[in-house]
Amino acid sequence: MNFPAPAATANDILVALASLLRSRGWTLATAESCTGGQIAAACTELAGSSDWFERGFVTYSNAAKTELLGVDAALIEAQGAVSEPVARAMAAGAAERARTATALSVTGIAGPTGGTATKPVGTVWFGWRLPDGSLHSETRLFDGDRATVRAAATRHALAGLAGLLTRIPAG
Repeated sequence: MNFPAPAATANDILVALASLLRSRGWTLATAESCTGGQIAAACTELAGSSDWFERGFVTYSNAAKTELLGVDAALIEAQGAVSEPVARAMAAGAAERARTATALSVTGIAGPTGGTATKPVGTVWFGWRLPDGSLHSETRLFDGDRATVRAAATRHALAGLAGLLTRIPAG
């Protein structure tokens, strides 16, 4: 399956991702913090998304991350909500709680406030859980205002999952 070029829109990526998930019989759950449900909303904009999209968790507060996704409060306290371990735990928790093959998570600082010297505005951590149970993560620093950071994070979360899933052989 060919995925759109790097300059593709979030919708282009979603169409290709939906086709891949549907063809493999996999379902997706999302765990979102700074994107506030934008990824789940984008997924459900596609007709037929109920074939492959199970549910989305909007876990903006630390308490929500703990209560809904099972992220250890001590982990959040030690690492901060915007961190690799928390992004990974969010993805794992979403897949486990939704009983899905795949999950993605996003936690970051969209701004305009909340940044620090070590985690400036635009810092976003991503987590992806694949059908084999493996977890992948990465961080990005996006430029722009709040809306721009959130849109870029939405697109990157979807593109990252699509890229990882294409590496899994069919069958």
